[in-house]
Amino acid sequence: MERHRKQLTRTLIVAFVLIAAIAAFLLPPSLQAQTQKSPAGIAPALLAKANAGDADAQWHVAYAYEKGEGVQQDFVEAAEWYRKAAEQGFAAAQIQLSGLYHSGKGVAQDFVQAASWVRKAADQGDVDAQCIIGMFYQNGEGVARDFDQAALWYRKAAKHGNASASCLGLLGNLYRFGKGVPQDYTQAAFWLQKAANQGDADAQLQLGLLYYQGHGVPQSYLQSAIWYRKSAEQGNAKAQTLLGGLYNFGQGVSQDYAKAAIWLRKAAEQGDAGAQYLLGSLYAEGHGVLQDYVQSAIWFRKAAERGDAQAQYSLGWQYSQGKGVPQDYTQAAVWYRKAAEQGNSGAQSNLGLLYALGHGVPQSFVDAYFWLDLAAARAEGQEQEDFSKARDITAQDLTPEELSNAQRRAEEWTAAHQPKP
Repeated sequence: MERHRKQLTRTLIVAFVLIAAIAAFLLPPSLQAQTQKSPAGIAPALLAKANAGDADAQWHVAYAYEKGEGVQQDFVEAAEWYRKAAEQGFAAAQIQLSGLYHSGKGVAQDFVQAASWVRKAADQGDVDAQCIIGMFYQNGEGVARDFDQAALWYRKAAKHGNASASCLGLLGNLYRFGKGVPQDYTQAAFWLQKAANQGDADAQLQLGLLYYQGHGVPQSYLQSAIWYRKSAEQGNAKAQTLLGGLYNFGQGVSQDYAKAAIWLRKAAEQGDAGAQYLLGSLYAEGHGVLQDYVQSAIWFRKAAERGDAQAQYSLGWQYSQGKGVPQDYTQAAVWYRKAAEQGNSGAQSNLGLLYALGHGVPQSFVDAYFWLDLAAARAEGQEQEDFSKARDITAQDLTPEELSNAQRRAEEWTAAHQPKP
């Protein structure tokens, strides 16, 4: 959820920047000339109109100060001139003033003021403002977080037929997750498709996920790969990871470990933990790259430090085996524990065995039973059978009281680590 909030904030900042750029691009030639850099500064005629109270002229003077066009860049002056126009109900100025409050340029950063000014423009029917106030509600910036209101404003913007791709994508995601609207994958796919067709990288990623899962669209790994690729080519790290995964497993594309490694490396270098783990796995197995346990340990560590449980388990295993790192049971126990606390059954089993053997931790059959019991409860098939046998062998070294204590601890741990709905 935190990742989505940060992404939404970035989208909001980009929205303000794009609106300003589009507004300048759409100026009539005569007014474009008035806002271009000039040794003479702002055109006297434009400044005279602004001082006389013309809201449109005030907006252009503000824009010149904000961008440093013809005058020295001055956000304080920009804010003052935007305010003059905004107080006359000039929607474009209300949006720009909101953007300054949001970024804290020329005025003290104030999300409440930012939301208030953009709401005024949204109430006038400005499509960009409607998208932005929707983002404020979704992100809880300047207003109480309210997905119902976010959906309401996104829908208002969408009805215009010219809403931004990011706005349509955000509406699609609300339908996908059932936030502010009933969960409806068909509607999610409808809006995400519109946004994806306009080139929105996040919408392309989300549409690819719908195709992968068969939610709202016919299940298709091929279509999933197509949309992941479009997003990945724009630099979206999560799409690069997922596309690399498709190549790794041969879903929707011919299995190709070398291509998997290429895409996973792109995402891994951007800090995506899932990609870092998968790239480490390719190095450990020698798939698509030369087998190299030193490299696998490097990438496992990067992912493990970001909290990836499978990477923590894998790094722990390499320490226990001395693969790519010096053999170190203490470090193995450290990383197994981190993964075990997240519910990784393999790590729970191996940590239990370390306790049984006294490798890297003080020998404790109570702790060994505790972790092996948790592992057996989470594993399936042959693993579950193996973990159960190891647990039962360990139980032979426990007194009835110790066994009861270990079982109680396992029950309490399980109750405290129930998956969130």
